[in-house]
Amino acid sequence: MSLPSFRRSMLSILACRTKSRLTCRLSTCNQLQKNSSLITKKCKFLNVQSNNTLCRLYIKRNSSATSHVVPVFLQAEKFGDRTAVVTSHGHYSYEDLLHYSSALAHEFNSIATGQITTYDFNRDSRFPLAGERIAFLCDNDLSYIVTQWAVWMCGAVAVPLFKSHPETLLSYFVEDSQAKLLVSTEENAGKLQAIAESVGVPLKVLQMDDYSGDYDEKISRWSDKDSGRHLRNSLDAKLRHDEYKQTKALIVYTSGTTGKPKGVVHTFGSINAQIKGMITSWGWTKHDVILHVLPLHHVHGIVNVLLTPLYCGATCVMEPKFDAKSVWKALTNKDSSINLFMAVPTIYAKLIEEYELQKQSQQPYLPEDLLDVLNNKIRLMVSGSAALPESIMRKWKDITGHTLLERYGMTEIGMALTNPLHGERLPGHVGMPLPCVTVAIENNDKSNNNEKFIVTADSDNVEVTNGLENESGELLIKGDNLFTEYWNKTEATKETFTEDGWFKTGDTAMLSSGVFKIVGRTSVDVIKSGGYKISALDIERHLLEHPLIKDVAVIGLPDEMWGEIVASVVTLKTRGNLPLEDLQTWCKDKMPSYHIPKVLNVIEEIPRNAMGKVNKKELTKSLFSEYFP
Repeated sequence: MSLPSFRRSMLSILACRTKSRLTCRLSTCNQLQKNSSLITKKCKFLNVQSNNTLCRLYIKRNSSATSHVVPVFLQAEKFGDRTAVVTSHGHYSYEDLLHYSSALAHEFNSIATGQITTYDFNRDSRFPLAGERIAFLCDNDLSYIVTQWAVWMCGAVAVPLFKSHPETLLSYFVEDSQAKLLVSTEENAGKLQAIAESVGVPLKVLQMDDYSGDYDEKISRWSDKDSGRHLRNSLDAKLRHDEYKQTKALIVYTSGTTGKPKGVVHTFGSINAQIKGMITSWGWTKHDVILHVLPLHHVHGIVNVLLTPLYCGATCVMEPKFDAKSVWKALTNKDSSINLFMAVPTIYAKLIEEYELQKQSQQPYLPEDLLDVLNNKIRLMVSGSAALPESIMRKWKDITGHTLLERYGMTEIGMALTNPLHGERLPGHVGMPLPCVTVAIENNDKSNNNEKFIVTADSDNVEVTNGLENESGELLIKGDNLFTEYWNKTEATKETFTEDGWFKTGDTAMLSSGVFKIVGRTSVDVIKSGGYKISALDIERHLLEHPLIKDVAVIGLPDEMWGEIVASVVTLKTRGNLPLEDLQTWCKDKMPSYHIPKVLNVIEEIPRNAMGKVNKKELTKSLFSEYFP
C-alpha cells in the first residue's frame, strides 16, 4: 500500500469510528525527530507500517468543531480572580459570581425541596427545579447576574422582568410563563408580592448579602470541595452528555407587536451561537471592558452586552440606568479601561444632545481633547435594536471620531447581520450575516421570476438571482441562533416559520452595494421607538377602554431621537376635548411608558374602507404632513 492510499484508508477508518471531526497528521520517524512538537500529551497516536516505513499517526481533536455547549457560568471557571463586573457597590471577580450564584442556587433548591407537595416541584433530588421557570425582578447590577446564574445552576429557565412595566404586565408574564418561583431585590419586592400571592407561588426576596456580602474565599460555595461538590458534579454530568445544547435557558417576552406579548424561548445552544458569532465578528477578548446602560429584559442588554463579555473573560461596567452625563464621564475617564460601548440610536441621540448642552455650559465636564481621548480609549461602538438615522451616525462621527457599527437582530434570532469590524460601514445598511447565520430575501412577486429567493447569503457567500438584483422582500433567517418556540403558543410558533424552516422576520430587506439593508417593517402596525418594537394594535386595545374614546388608530411618526414616536388618532363618544396630558396620565398604570402616545389628534371620524379597515398610510399623510417634509 502506498503512503497516500494508506493515509486515505486510515482517515476513512477514523471517520467511521468517531462522530467528531479530527485534525490528523501522518509523519515518518525521521519527520518526528525534526518536528518534536508533534509529540504532545494532547495527541493520541497509532503506530503503523507502510512500505517498510514505520509511521506514527497523530490524532488531535479539533476542539472548535467538537466542543460541547458550555453555559456562561461554567465558562466562568476559566477566569477565576479576573474582574467580571464593576457596579456602584464595587468590583467583583468571576469567582465571586460563582460563589454568590451557587449559594443562591442552593437556596432555590431548598425552597423547592421543602415544598414539593405544596408547589408541585420536580421530584429530581439533584434538580427539583429542572425545567421550571423562575421569574425575577432585579436591578442592573450584580443581583441580576447572580440570580440569572443561580436559576441556570438549578436547571431552571430564567424569565427576566422589568421594573418599569405596570403590575398588570408583570402579572401576565408570571402567569403566562407558569413561573414556579419569583425572585426580587428588596427594592422591587412590592411589585411582586401581590402577584406571588395571587398565583400561589413563593417569593424569594434577596438581601444585599445574597449577592455582594463578604465571604471566606477559602470556603467558596462553588469551589469548596464539600459545599460545592454536589452541585458541580451534577452540572458536570450535564456538560459531559452535551445536554445544554437543547436545554431551555431563557424566556424573553416580545413587545407584543401582533397581540399579547409572546415568550421567546432560547436554549443554551442558541445563546452560545449568538455569543460566539459576536466574539468572532467583533473581536471580543478577555481584555475588553464594556459599559452597560441597557435594560436587562431584552436580548440586546442580556446577550450582547452582558453574557458575551462574561463568556470570554472580559469586564462589564454596569450603570443602574442610562444617564447621559454619567455615560459621557465613564467613556472619557482616562483612568478607566472602558473600550466598548453598545446602545440604541435613542441613547446616541441623547448623548449628542448632552454634548451640545455642554458646549454652551459655563462648567463643562467633557475634555477639550474629547475626540483624541475617545479615539485612544474606545475600540468599538455599536448601535442596534432600531434603524440608525444617518444624521445621528454623521454627528456621532464628528463628535467622537467613531463610525457607529450598525447591526441587525431581534428577540427571536439574537444577532443576525452586522457591519464589519474593519472596513466600510455604509449608512442605513446592516452588513452581512454573522458566522452562525444564513439569511435569504424572499421573492414575493413571482410574476416575472419563479425563483423562491432574491438573495441567499451566509458570512462567506452571497448568491443573487439574475434579474432580481434590485428587488426587496421579506428577510428570512436560519441558524443555530434561532429560538425554539413561543412559550405555550404552538400555532404562533408554526406561523412564524416557513414550511422549510426559515424564520420570518417581518422586516423587508434588499441587497444594496453588496450588503444588506433593512427597508422597513412588513406591517404598518409595528412601531419601532427607542429600540422597542411596539404593537399599534395592543395600544389601540388599551385606548378603547378609555371612557371618552369611541374609535382609535395608532401610528408611528418619524422622529430623529426615538426613530418613531407613538401617535394616536381618536374620535370621542361625545363632543368635547381630550388633552394629551390627561390621556397620558390615564395610560400610566395600563401600559409601558414607551407605549404611551406622545402625539394626539382628535377628529370627528376615522375613515375606514368597506372592510372596516383603516388605511394608516393615507391617514398619516393627511393628518401629519408636517412630519414628512
